[in-house]
Amino acid sequence: MKNLKVRLSKCSISSEEINAVKKVLESEYLGMGAQVLEFERNIKSYLDTSMSVVCVNTGTSALQLALSAIGIGHGDEVLVPSLTYIASFQAISATGANPIACEVNQDTLFIDVHDAKSKITANTKAIMPVHYASSSKGMGEVYTLAKKHKLRVIEDAAQAFGCNRDSKKIGKKGDIICFSFDGIKNITSGEGGAILTNDEKVLQRLRDGRLLSVQNDTENRFSGNRSWDFDVKDQGFRFHMSNINAVIGIEQLKKISFFRKKRQDISERYIRQLKEIQNIEFLKLNYLDIIPHIFVVKAHDRDGLRRCLMDSGIECGIHYKPNHLLTKYNTNFDLPVTEEIYKKILTLPCHVDLSIRDQDMIIFKIKEFYNGGVCE
Repeated sequence: MKNLKVRLSKCSISSEEINAVKKVLESEYLGMGAQVLEFERNIKSYLDTSMSVVCVNTGTSALQLALSAIGIGHGDEVLVPSLTYIASFQAISATGANPIACEVNQDTLFIDVHDAKSKITANTKAIMPVHYASSSKGMGEVYTLAKKHKLRVIEDAAQAFGCNRDSKKIGKKGDIICFSFDGIKNITSGEGGAILTNDEKVLQRLRDGRLLSVQNDTENRFSGNRSWDFDVKDQGFRFHMSNINAVIGIEQLKKISFFRKKRQDISERYIRQLKEIQNIEFLKLNYLDIIPHIFVVKAHDRDGLRRCLMDSGIECGIHYKPNHLLTKYNTNFDLPVTEEIYKKILTLPCHVDLSIRDQDMIIFKIKEFYNGGVCE
């Protein structure tokens, strides 16, 4: 492979984030404090939601803590699409529960509700739909299924912060919604995540649970103190967010409108320039509703095209290897739709700092490959 010219994904950090972190470092209070509270309030305001916001250290922690807070444990089953990052499955199995791998819709790569329904048993306690490529098209059917079978819904919205569903921000309504703010997400806090819910009982478990389940420690931390004489009744985790991460997120949130426009423009340009290529198929998503975290296509001779791009210094990815094909989560049943899709999916570079010149090079190389089967 030639020296890398174009990155698949990256964060976009400027002096605002650097200066904010510097102030926290100079304050010498680096743990969870007032800045985390400010970030939670800013998220709530941006989403225009009545749901409460609980910030944690990663998106994976958000999923695990949410599962723990609703009592998911050993022997329970959680329905989840196989085509997702390993974090979704690891968060489930970390509680002692079993992730039940489900098919995805061929057009959107969102969980196939009909397949999920067929896998419901007496042990099924929750469903975890993953907002693949930032889209949650199909959530209405998920909530209908969950209501009928009395399942909790934990939305793995790691890729979907700032996106819309039914003309409202994701996070406006729902059961439990989990976001990620890692280094390459729609906004970043370096590392971080957030959980949203209106369930007051679950909310208290989330707030305590991120601080090792020390009861009511959140209030003390936000005021710059900590608890000394306390009680603990439940399993907890060291999942809280630090002030360092929070101030990065605060500054990033101010730029989200710009980030949205840039990522949407990149996606629109790919579609406009590549739509005549019969060997490329786009996901059937409304890109005006989402902030595209990743731009995924289904490609004929995917591996050949990937080698061509990588040899040209263009990084590309495969999101994701299905979890039911991994040793730890290997199932005794096949998922033929997911397995066929896995052979075709390719992720093209999509990030705020991707230049038009670099995108034009990517498009040119794709056209060159399919026109002659070569890539020079």
